Amino acid sequence: MSIALRIEHLPFTPFHRRLLILGGCGYMFDGLDSAIVAFTLPVLKTEWHLSGPSLGLLGSATYLGYGMGSLLAGWWADKSGRKSVMMSALALYAIGSLFSAMSSSFSSFFSARLLAGLGAGAEATIIAPYLSEFVSSRYRGAFTASLTGFYSFGYVTAAILGFMLVPSSPDGWRWALMATALPVLMLLWWRRTLPESPRWLDQRGRTHEACHIVGLIEQSAGLAPGLTTTSHSEPQAIRPLKDLFAPDLRRSTLMSWVMWLTITFCFYAFFTWIPTLMIERGMTVTRSFAYAISIYAAQLPGYLASAYCTERLGRRTAVATFMIAGGISAIGMAASQTPAQVLVFGILLSMFMNGTYGGIYAYTPELFPTALRGRGMGLASAIARLGAISSPVLIGWIYPAAGFPGIFGLTTCLLLLGASVTLLFGPKTEKRPLDQEQAFP
Repeated sequence: MSIALRIEHLPFTPFHRRLLILGGCGYMFDGLDSAIVAFTLPVLKTEWHLSGPSLGLLGSATYLGYGMGSLLAGWWADKSGRKSVMMSALALYAIGSLFSAMSSSFSSFFSARLLAGLGAGAEATIIAPYLSEFVSSRYRGAFTASLTGFYSFGYVTAAILGFMLVPSSPDGWRWALMATALPVLMLLWWRRTLPESPRWLDQRGRTHEACHIVGLIEQSAGLAPGLTTTSHSEPQAIRPLKDLFAPDLRRSTLMSWVMWLTITFCFYAFFTWIPTLMIERGMTVTRSFAYAISIYAAQLPGYLASAYCTERLGRRTAVATFMIAGGISAIGMAASQTPAQVLVFGILLSMFMNGTYGGIYAYTPELFPTALRGRGMGLASAIARLGAISSPVLIGWIYPAAGFPGIFGLTTCLLLLGASVTLLFGPKTEKRPLDQEQAFP
């Protein structure tokens, strides 16, 4: 029996729960790193006398690094394996975060955020494809959506650190950034025993190693010994990047770009600027940060709803539904006149945009075969970072002229565009083995 079929026979075991925790902690720190910058920007604006566009450029530095890390991670993971990428990227992220806390100027902070983003982008790109390769199609959608749900813990933690540390002293923002980096060292220690992806090992002709890993999971699940035999696989040549644009994959590749780009632009425009926008509307720093905690906390029910809906509705339908609901919530944000209205619609928008992310992290790895999965996911994630890079800068330019209505009107249009493209061009992937041919409607 092949490695792929043996994985399809696996139940959900304690091994998979361990993967969920270790991978989820990585996403939590990625979310923490991304969100904490939003709480440092109002302070840096005053301390370093920055203009709106300059502030937006600082906000974009992390996401520029994300894009570079995503491209590098996809190529590296398909060529040299998934595990080495995840471990190296996490270490790079920790170093960048520590340098951020020690920065004393615009240029040094920008460079440190670029380095941290490089590590975080590579980490975030590879976790879902890597760990989903251990899970059968019966559980994969809920597993991956639950995995990305750990992002919400990072954002809530960032909001709490921002609320407690940033206003507490002139160097409060430094302590907040420091607090995002130190726990990563413990996570590196925990992850040292993670195995390489058996699907990738099998593709590279290292079937004996793949058999050993799958055999250990089967033994822990109490499966019959008959499932521990498999045929030897010859090493397969690394498929060229151009295969992502072959007739059977071109549609999925281009659709994934639009899907990722639209949600990422809206997500980072919202979460990078929301504390600053609240202050601009007359709230105090403390009150705006307190509101942000509630808005960030709404991410968790969004991810939980996504974990349920990706299996019940299917990946494509779930992603489009959450995008449409997010667009409606953005209309409410545009029309908000009071702090209470901003809070309510901010919570809804947060919930639905993060639900969308839960869906696309489950959906995207299923669009590509194992030999191209890292680069397919990495390229989509890198394209998405164009939205993350541009959105903080564009919001810095748009807000003075268009205000709240202009920003969230744009958010609505982009989310509805992403939903339409996903519904029209996305294939169905639920309950399908990872390397089975795609079934278009």
